Amino acid sequence: MSKTRDLRDPALYINRELSQIEFNFRVLAQAQDPATPLLERVRFLCICSSNIDEFFEIRVAALKFGGATIGPDGLSTQETLQRVRARALELLEEQYRLWNRTLRPALAAEGIQVLLRDEWNAKQRRWLQGYFQNEILPVLSPLGLDPAHPFPRILNKSLNLVVLLKGKDAFGREGNMALVRAPRSLPRVIRLPPELSDGSQDFVLLSGVLQEFVEELFPGMQVKGSYQFRVTRNSELSLDEDETENLAHAMKEELQERGFARAVRLEVADALPKATLKILMANFAVAEDDIYRCQGPVNLNRVVAIHDMIDRPDLKFPKFTPRVEARINNVPTVFDAIRGGDVLLHHPFDSFATVLEFVRQAATDPGVLAIKQTLYRAGKDSPLVGYLIEAARAGKDVTVVIELRARFDEEANLSLADRLQEAGVQVVYGVVGFKTHAKMMLVVRREANGLRRYVHLSTGNYHASTARTYTDLGLLTCDSEIGEDVHKLFQQLSGLGPVIKLKRVLQSPFTLHKALLAKIEREIEHARQGRPAAIRAKINHLNEGGVIRLLYEASQAGVQIDLIVRGTCALRPGIAGISDRIQVRSLVGRFLEHSRVYWFQNGDDPEIFCSSADWLERNLIRRVETCFPILDAELARRAYDEEIENYLADNQQAWALDAEGRYLRIQPGEAMPHSAQQSLLARLCGG
Repeated sequence: MSKTRDLRDPALYINRELSQIEFNFRVLAQAQDPATPLLERVRFLCICSSNIDEFFEIRVAALKFGGATIGPDGLSTQETLQRVRARALELLEEQYRLWNRTLRPALAAEGIQVLLRDEWNAKQRRWLQGYFQNEILPVLSPLGLDPAHPFPRILNKSLNLVVLLKGKDAFGREGNMALVRAPRSLPRVIRLPPELSDGSQDFVLLSGVLQEFVEELFPGMQVKGSYQFRVTRNSELSLDEDETENLAHAMKEELQERGFARAVRLEVADALPKATLKILMANFAVAEDDIYRCQGPVNLNRVVAIHDMIDRPDLKFPKFTPRVEARINNVPTVFDAIRGGDVLLHHPFDSFATVLEFVRQAATDPGVLAIKQTLYRAGKDSPLVGYLIEAARAGKDVTVVIELRARFDEEANLSLADRLQEAGVQVVYGVVGFKTHAKMMLVVRREANGLRRYVHLSTGNYHASTARTYTDLGLLTCDSEIGEDVHKLFQQLSGLGPVIKLKRVLQSPFTLHKALLAKIEREIEHARQGRPAAIRAKINHLNEGGVIRLLYEASQAGVQIDLIVRGTCALRPGIAGISDRIQVRSLVGRFLEHSRVYWFQNGDDPEIFCSSADWLERNLIRRVETCFPILDAELARRAYDEEIENYLADNQQAWALDAEGRYLRIQPGEAMPHSAQQSLLARLCGG
């Protein structure tokens, strides 16, 4: 193939939405893998289901309602929607086949039964009928549909029944159709008492209980049929920030309506009659291509409750204790440890407790004058938030930049902002038009030699729960130049100043994209001059056209490029004469791969950076992000070994992307089996 081929040719790019669906096939593969512990297989199935929910709420909704632009692959919106539906139907079929034919029987073989209605014995049915009458029926509000009772508003992703009726009610009204909405206060999975289970642990789904006893909601009438359905709605907020005077107030108002936005998908029981389906379609204003028939519960992701309700360590991943470095434990304070040298934290293998302790000590240390922090996602009842409040009440200057538009955490962040402000914390809502996705913290401390800045920078959120399930890198440092950079970044976020010049930290939307392109161009020049040239990066997503085109040029120039891209990837590797020196792999395992690490050979002077930004257009151009170097040579080597070499050697949970856009699972062959995540557990946690 000619090297002069136009690098903007759409054939050189993979569609973003289709790539995102392919990622979920890889997630589902974890649920299909017999080597994965059984209850973890159930969890992966539910993660896949939940991921697809969000995919429809955001990406498909954008395609349908005009929020998406044509990507470098050149596919029209309509063509993308058609291909998305075809692949989504295949994924749906595999999900339910796996649940019905494999996982549910496998659970039963382990004494964990998820019973269907026709599997209940007489005693179980009597107990469930009593449970329905005492715990469920009092909170239900069935609605018969007639001219006085039009079709109600149905909440996004809620469980509902459409009930077909025959006969007359107490007022002599002819029954035809009714709706039963399941309040979210009701548990979706119900455990039967041990005395009814003959030694096993038996569960039933709320949907089955509702269907079995729904006739009790309509006394004197005959139930001809009852069928589950669930509607998925557009969940992207359409707030016009430029026209909004009070962002928090406007956000609260819009969130109240998000659950009832335009429908994008309708999931229905497979047996739902066509005539009834047409009524639902008309009321939700959806087309035939928006209908997905389910061979089981329409809210399959709710089955994850079983994983949490069952205490069977033999059917779950082994527990582990995150490491706390001896250097942290062997000094009086975290500040002493940082002054002794930078600290690199690799979560979840290194304990997030170190970060929490850093904030706790900063809140109580009389020498600390100020704490500044970004919060994108913090989690419910985060101890970190309590420490910030404690610091403010102790008279320290505390500033928190909260991103109100963190998707699906908007309400939590609004509540968090109110709580912090009530305690005297200065809360900043970021920058209009640019989500603040950067993860950084600055502590200003008075010491014998004057003021010193202590900094924490990270690839992940300040969220204690996800820090146990996401892989991320964090850096604790008191390097003066990095400290000065982070101080300027906080000034920029809280004030209205001009573009600033930073010494060490790269920043979106100003310098990161340009610097990334410049570093790729530098590798191209090294290769042309016969010097060592290579690029290795671990990121979550890649779609930015300028970066991809330059990577193609780098491959043509002789630069070896190894990319570890967990999720969506628009680049096509392995095209002769274009990208034959580019390899792309994806790894899906026990922990969600979330860290972003960029490494450049740079002749004989390698550089390594960690970042909050993926190589997406939104991250590089339309968000506030940080990218920071690992300056300590030993820590730089550790970051490279653990996050690059280790993952490139994985032959247990890694997938290779080919030029056709297909992912093929990498097999050990004659090589020794190597799992990157398990290797880190063994190396850092001893398990």
